[in-house]
Amino acid sequence: MDTTLRADCANCFGLCCVALPFAASADFAADKPAGTPCGNLREDFGCGIHARLRDSGYRGCTVYDCFGAGQHVSQVLYGGTSWREEPTTAAGMFAVFPVVRQLHELLHHLDEALSLPAAREVHPGLRAQRDTVAALTRKDPAALIGTDVDACRREAGPLLGRASELARAGARGGRRDRRGADLMGARLRGADLRGTSLRGAWLIAADLSGADLRLTDLLGADLRDADLAGADLTGAVFLTQPQVNAARGDGATRLPGTLTRPAHWA
Repeated sequence: MDTTLRADCANCFGLCCVALPFAASADFAADKPAGTPCGNLREDFGCGIHARLRDSGYRGCTVYDCFGAGQHVSQVLYGGTSWREEPTTAAGMFAVFPVVRQLHELLHHLDEALSLPAAREVHPGLRAQRDTVAALTRKDPAALIGTDVDACRREAGPLLGRASELARAGARGGRRDRRGADLMGARLRGADLRGTSLRGAWLIAADLSGADLRLTDLLGADLRDADLAGADLTGAVFLTQPQVNAARGDGATRLPGTLTRPAHWA
């Protein structure tokens, strides 16, 4: 995986802590409008409560991942000059950040599809699509803000879908289609879900403990508070760090090698 698609907070101007809004809820302890710095943001752009975010009521911050958009906007698009140093850039910087974040997430999925040996037949198309999206991220910020991200996703969708089909073809459990399924709170403890497409499925608070999710397509699946204790997600397709961060797991949960076990897991 491209390391530039991983968050590097040390080279970011705290963009997720300023550009994005949040509302007082189970995920955030207070309201904050878009474009306003979080009260916990320090002068050096670090977080004053980073080590105790969840205990302080900011669980949402521990789930979020910018896929490297923060440092790209800060260092590449704005040349390392922060919105504090040059206030006239603030509005543009905050507006372009969520656009780049979405494009970087798409690049992450395209990179993963290119890493799947079984999807070799669509690699040329995937490479071409990746080059197109990567070029967009290097455009002038004013032009980037107007990018039709949904159109980019529609163009990449068939390629990612075919890559998933090819990767899951060898799964012993077959290629069951549960795309968009409402599985909120479902009891799926120990379920054999190998090769299943759970794209866009609602798995909020589902019991997936001990489930076999090898080669399962989880693109866009909502895993908030899903129980992944002891589950095997080895080779899960299009699973992202934010999805893992939003779920609950333990020391026995098996993750793809490209993902990190969240510090807040048991």
